[in-house]
Amino acid sequence: MQALPRTSTTDMEVTSIRLERELKEKLKEFAGDQGYQALVRDILWSYVREKSGEYVLRASRADIHSTIAATSHQEQRCALSGNLIRTGEPILLGLTAQGNLVPIQVESLTA
Repeated sequence: MQALPRTSTTDMEVTSIRLERELKEKLKEFAGDQGYQALVRDILWSYVREKSGEYVLRASRADIHSTIAATSHQEQRCALSGNLIRTGEPILLGLTAQGNLVPIQVESLTA
């Protein structure tokens, strides 16, 4: 998850949200020293960027567990290099440890 610049808490609005106790405990576990509220903000910002089209999932070679051969049906960015993949180009779909399928230029794995 891409970290966002931190906003001072004095510049934030207070919002109340009800969470199941188990969910809150899991968030605390995952957050560690960061604090679960900061983690919840990061998760919400990632969701907003993804839905608005601003989010590009990035990965490293170590994140890729397997690949599937495919063809790009629209322009997109390679998750490893950030290079443009054009419509009609052969690509690989990389399966990450998190279960995401990400577009990869064939050359990005062999370079």
